[in-house]
Amino acid sequence: MILSYINWNVDPEIFRIAFEAPLLGEVNLAIRYYGVLFALGFVVGYFIMLRIFKKEGLTVEMLDKLATYMVISTVIGARLGHVFFYQPDYYLSNPGEILQIWEGGLASHGAAIGIIIALWLFARNTKKSFLWTIDRIVIVVALAGVFIRTGNLMNSEIYGSPTDLPWAFVFAQRDMIPRHPAQIYEALSYLAIFIFLITTYYRKDGKPKYGLLFGWFLSLVFGARFLLEFLKAPQVAFEQEMLLKMGQILSIPFVLIGAYLIYRANKLPVPKKMGGSKKQK
Repeated sequence: MILSYINWNVDPEIFRIAFEAPLLGEVNLAIRYYGVLFALGFVVGYFIMLRIFKKEGLTVEMLDKLATYMVISTVIGARLGHVFFYQPDYYLSNPGEILQIWEGGLASHGAAIGIIIALWLFARNTKKSFLWTIDRIVIVVALAGVFIRTGNLMNSEIYGSPTDLPWAFVFAQRDMIPRHPAQIYEALSYLAIFIFLITTYYRKDGKPKYGLLFGWFLSLVFGARFLLEFLKAPQVAFEQEMLLKMGQILSIPFVLIGAYLIYRANKLPVPKKMGGSKKQK
């Protein structure tokens, strides 16, 4: 029966480098699909933002500063989100492992919180409107989600619950149970959201109402996340006893905030000056 399903047995490592390092001795460095795709999300996102900045007459120097804020906040937020939302007892007992990001464990909800905080700091330091900044960032964040979920697929992680559908995946490195390819479902959802957001941006001639794209991003991404969690296997043991998974509980406030921002934006006049001032929040 398993032959009728898709057998997924991809090695998550592309290649491994072994070398001698001063003071450290022998070092084995594994280059993984996940890491490459994670980095690729930032690279592709940078070039999309470069086009947006050029369209709006902004400098590359400002974009480089924004990119720095984004990289740091995404990594720190995603890691701490996993630590405190999913496995706080373990990591508080083993604090040294919090820094071992290469072992896996990143949470999109934590990344979202980290990005929001970083963009608020960026807006303060550059005198730009927070909503102007985040309306544009969420376009590439949605695309980055496609790369990240593809990386999860290559790692055979965050898979779905058992199913007998003909497109079920058998993740051979985990078990021999046919499962929903939840990573693909999510990646395709984020791709559709990215297309919607960037199309809306250009349809508004680069001047969407403040908070509109951010609101759509929150409602669509976390709405999709809430629904798709029903098809996912529990990520941690305590979720097995819960009516809603942790990812669903964390998604609800983001969906509600997004709906409010859409409602608020539709009542605002169209912004006349691209880039906005700090008062235009």
